[in-house]
Amino acid sequence: MRWPDFNERGDLPIGVYRAQIADVIAYFGSGTAQRMAISEQLERIYELARSTGYLHRFIIFGSYVTAELNPNDIDIFLVMQGSFQPREAPIEAQSLFRHGTAQNEFSTSIFWVNAETSLADTEDLIIGWQTRRDLQRRGIVEVVEHD
Repeated sequence: MRWPDFNERGDLPIGVYRAQIADVIAYFGSGTAQRMAISEQLERIYELARSTGYLHRFIIFGSYVTAELNPNDIDIFLVMQGSFQPREAPIEAQSLFRHGTAQNEFSTSIFWVNAETSLADTEDLIIGWQTRRDLQRRGIVEVVEHD
């Protein structure tokens, strides 16, 4: 995948950039020890989310998908499908769906919704994750299985 240049704030241009996990880690997961360490966590989280059999969308936002040399953590938004219930996930994956536990165990902020039962529109939520705290828009990344 060819990634666009970061803008003057160090963010991806506005949009949702779709890439396989290997491409995401190859681009964002090197350069500093911190990036390499949290990239290992990212790969583990992705595999755990997939192991549920209900993963519909895996969105990465925040400092990990910026030019920041040492992002503090990874911010992830999971969209689950069907009748997904965290208690029915493999035991190793259940901690992904408890925000505080995920933060402690993976140094990652994980937010999630069930696409079929959420009161909010998934696309509106994804647009929201493209908005920084200073209300400026930025690009985010969606991990996909295939190009």
